[in-house]
Amino acid sequence: MSDYQPRLEDIQFILNQVLHAPARLGELPVFEEVDADLMAQVLQEAGKFVAAEIAPLNRIGDEVGAQWHQGAVTMPAGFKDAYQAFWQAGWASLTSAPEDGGQALPAVLDSVLYEWLSGANHGWTMAPGILHGAYECIKHHASEALKAQYVHKLGTGEWLATMCLTEPHAGSDLGLATTRAVAQADGSYQIRGTKIFISGGEHDLSENIVHLVLARLPDAPPGPKGLSLFLVPKYYADGSPSAVHCERIEEKMGIHASPTCVMRFDEATGWLVGEPGRGLNAMFVMMNAARLHVALQGVGLLDAAWQKANAYAHERRQMRAPKPAGIKGEATDFIIEHPAVRRILDTQRAWIDGARVLAYKTGLALDVAKHHPDAAQRESAQRWCALTTPILKAACTDQGFHGASECLQVFGGHGYVREWGIEQNLRDARIAMIYEGTNEIQAIDLLMRKVVADGGAALHAVLDELAQGLSATQAHEAQVLDLFAQLRALTAQALATAQVPDGNVRLGWIAGDFLRLTALALLAWSWTQIEVALQTQPSGPDVATRWHAPAAALRAWVLPEFGMRAQMVRAQCSPA
Repeated sequence: MSDYQPRLEDIQFILNQVLHAPARLGELPVFEEVDADLMAQVLQEAGKFVAAEIAPLNRIGDEVGAQWHQGAVTMPAGFKDAYQAFWQAGWASLTSAPEDGGQALPAVLDSVLYEWLSGANHGWTMAPGILHGAYECIKHHASEALKAQYVHKLGTGEWLATMCLTEPHAGSDLGLATTRAVAQADGSYQIRGTKIFISGGEHDLSENIVHLVLARLPDAPPGPKGLSLFLVPKYYADGSPSAVHCERIEEKMGIHASPTCVMRFDEATGWLVGEPGRGLNAMFVMMNAARLHVALQGVGLLDAAWQKANAYAHERRQMRAPKPAGIKGEATDFIIEHPAVRRILDTQRAWIDGARVLAYKTGLALDVAKHHPDAAQRESAQRWCALTTPILKAACTDQGFHGASECLQVFGGHGYVREWGIEQNLRDARIAMIYEGTNEIQAIDLLMRKVVADGGAALHAVLDELAQGLSATQAHEAQVLDLFAQLRALTAQALATAQVPDGNVRLGWIAGDFLRLTALALLAWSWTQIEVALQTQPSGPDVATRWHAPAAALRAWVLPEFGMRAQMVRAQCSPA
């Protein structure tokens, strides 16, 4: 099968006609020179780079993988050259500040870039995936001395970075971490401990690797509040290596080209980032940015699987398909004509495009929250980002995996063998449901920390904003308003349940269902926005196949799940 291809026309339609991104960005003085033409030019060049330089390496990355030998990791052929070309062309510094070697472009363009990179080659994209988060973490929390040495190198992407959180005995519960940091007379710290599941902990893509490590000072209290954040480079300014060792890389189900490392810190010299005991506060600058990128991994990987399945369905001949009533012409034996295949492809297309609207809206909101001159606009954007980040991370990665499995089904037995490449999409997509906070943790975060904690105020405010402009006299918009009303009622029941003796247990059982039905309501809203935009587009068979068929699939095959999830939530929740 052919390599993944970015589809610029799809992205431009969503950015320009659906989200009106150029006008929204035009409200921000920092982006006064960013218009639709500039955005199109940037994305056109990004698409060319991804298609020509990154996508062709996907197969070799999977088959050869990263190779470990005596503590050193060698990446597959072509990976280093591609990364050097990537950062030198400015793609790693798309949103970095100009004084740090960046281009200061909107975050939404970075969102599109990383969706495309993930669809083209997930394993390769793991290397720069947390780069911008590390850059922001050091820029906002590190000392002036550390910033002077590291911010520009990370801002341009010349050096890569890691997040060293997880330990063998402590997975998602970071408060159990035991890695120690001991202060030295010169202001540095000696770091000792072992971290696991460190993506890109060792490789040959960049000259240096900057490790951001959670560790505990000797007098720190137990639990997460006792953790501090430290910077430990692979190489120091004088060229000497640090006492950081890659003990091995994991043999994994997927993303073979991304070295998942066990890293040992043997009294490695490092420096404090931020305040003692507030390491998680600094680290979450990275985590939140990473979670939106992970959501976009789910979108990109699903799009890659859909592209393969759609191409195969148009060329594979099988038994003659049934002809829909009222359709003229001879039926064909291409499997794209079969209703079961059409349902799979249209349903996954509905998820891809609806998720894009929500993810790109979040990318825009990141810029609004940071740069808008109106405080109320900044507050609204920040509320959207905080509420939707766990929803997008969980829902998009769930669909990235399960949707890829559906796309594999289009191939029949051919999908299960390596020749066609679709099975790699499925294997690579599975990890996104686990890292950067498992999807179960995202669900608990949404329900307990984002909804119950404030009495549902943020969720109601978001729904109020989305409901503006929707009309109860338009059938599809009325359906969205009804889903919002049901979601409000379920929220009230969840709040009541939180007050009963075993309420937290009962809410824990249905947190995933609550997140999923919230995602479905948002997905339905996103498609009303697509359909409004389509009213200004020329009609024809291409528009019908490309946009109207997924819209119909959404309502026929996706949104009915809302009722099932709602029933599960009601069964565990007390009446409001």
